[in-house]
Amino acid sequence: MSIYAIADLHLSFGTNKPMNIFGTNWENHEKKIKEDWLKKVNNDDLVLLPGDFSWAMYLKDTRFDFEYLCSMPR
Repeated sequence: MSIYAIADLHLSFGTNKPMNIFGTNWENHEKKIKEDWLKKVNNDDLVLLPGDFSWAMYLKDTRFDFEYLCSMPR
């Protein structure tokens, strides 16, 4: 078992706040996160998410961000 920590994902599936406003390196950052996560994390691992996983301002707007995270091994 491995333990990972990742923060400041700033997902925006339910709101229009794309990360690429910070430069081209941030284009498709959610795909880059998922690809790297799937390469490293197994189902018996633990992933800590200390915060800032969503750009949403309201809980109702985080649904797709939570679905994205829940689809990953943890």
